[in-house]
Amino acid sequence: MALKAKPLRVQHAYEQVSQEIETQILSGALKPGDPLPGEVEMATMFAVNRSTVREGIRRLECEGFVRRTSPRKMVVSIPRMAELSSRQTRALGMLEVSFIELWNVALATEPLAAELAAMHAGPDDLAALDAIHAALIAAEDEGKTSAELDTAFHSRIAAASKNRVLQLAREPIGFLLYSGIDALIPNLPQALSRQVVAHGHVIEAVRAGDPPSARNWMRRHIDDFKRGYELAGLPLDAPLAGVTSKLADMGQTP
Repeated sequence: MALKAKPLRVQHAYEQVSQEIETQILSGALKPGDPLPGEVEMATMFAVNRSTVREGIRRLECEGFVRRTSPRKMVVSIPRMAELSSRQTRALGMLEVSFIELWNVALATEPLAAELAAMHAGPDDLAALDAIHAALIAAEDEGKTSAELDTAFHSRIAAASKNRVLQLAREPIGFLLYSGIDALIPNLPQALSRQVVAHGHVIEAVRAGDPPSARNWMRRHIDDFKRGYELAGLPLDAPLAGVTSKLADMGQTP
């Protein structure tokens, strides 16, 4: 067989620095709170210049793997949920995932989140859900679209589940999926009122500590979202439009 041409990508040195440190963190060799050497020492360790180390550390800081305790001292840290989900959201956006791909997963994760929330939600969770719901009702009265509020509602339900694995797994999926609300509402105005009703029932089931009802209402809500997309004539199997603009509008840079 003849050799096939394939462009090669030469990795930048700062990427190699950040990846090596990240690998040691993820493997457990470096643990949260462990101090990192100074930039000069790390430059010697990796046989690169100090500016290369600085750029690699900056990348790790942005992703939450290290933090500064002073201008010159850094320690290993645990990335926050938002930082991890933002990274996954960008990856999903680059893959141009479709509505139906996201919906199929949400149909499993969102009812589970509601069920667990009904078992574990505390007063702070309920107060936050009530505030989000009140804002959604106000948006309905003003005829505004509600992607940000819908995303906040589902994220708060997941937070009330007290299951961090579930939160991290569903957050990037939910962020992209519920961005579709803004495309749906202009084509199907009644979808906003149905959203308000469904959210209200989920919240009341969580408040009552009724896991089966919370799961059932959330599943009905997710099913209804897909039916709305179909009734509005929006494509289920095409990449979600406007993902990049949604990321920018809601504080996640693609």
